[in-house]
Amino acid sequence: MNRQSSLARSIMPAGPRAMVQWRRLSVFKRLLSPLAALLIWELVCRLGWVEPQLLPAPTAIVARLVEQASAAEFWQHFGITLYRLVVGLAVAIVLGLVLGLAAQLSRLSAAVLDALVRLLAPIPKIALYPAFILILGFENTSKIALIVADALFPVLMATWAAARSVDQKLIWSARAAGTSRAACLWKVTLPAIVPTVLAGVRVAGVIACVVVFLAEMIASTDGLGHMLTVAARAYRTLDMFVPLVWICALGLALNSLIGFVQRKVDHSG
Repeated sequence: MNRQSSLARSIMPAGPRAMVQWRRLSVFKRLLSPLAALLIWELVCRLGWVEPQLLPAPTAIVARLVEQASAAEFWQHFGITLYRLVVGLAVAIVLGLVLGLAAQLSRLSAAVLDALVRLLAPIPKIALYPAFILILGFENTSKIALIVADALFPVLMATWAAARSVDQKLIWSARAAGTSRAACLWKVTLPAIVPTVLAGVRVAGVIACVVVFLAEMIASTDGLGHMLTVAARAYRTLDMFVPLVWICALGLALNSLIGFVQRKVDHSG
């Protein structure tokens, strides 16, 4: 019996070691399909089945990425896009939290907010971009406003839904101890809704990446979206993929960062 158990322990690692191996396997599984797609893409291009002017090979795109990364002009465009993305998303998160929590203060505020969400949420915000340009100008403010208008609703609705699902016994206990209604929102409700709010922030981050890129493509003289538009007008297909790869990298980095915070919150809870 002891021999069998020792053999089982040698074959099946336990505890932290098993967890590390499982995480490595999970990462490999996530990377398998993208790597396979890139390999097929490269082979199709190398075999000449597609014209390079229509679809450049991944290796050619990587070489162009490295080449442009050494240019100061590229990093200016990248920095402008990153600035708009971070500021717009930060404002959307703060507004979503404040409005979602404010809806818990009274039935009147909840009714007003519910009407506004039903009316404004289905509207494609990119259709409002010309109005934003006329009101706020052609530079950063209009683009940040468009990001806020689109990224606000996932955070707002996640905050509101989570706040309504908080155990009322916790709130009643805090109120019985003399805590005001407003203080309950910050001391009881907010800590309880953080995981759900982070899920909404994760969705908002994806939306913000898409919106900032579209805004820069439509009307801008700088940013990654503007780089793609300039390359498309000149029929430089290879240069079109460079900003696409970078905005994808920004989205992945932002998503990974929020996911890391989510895991930390889950473990601490």
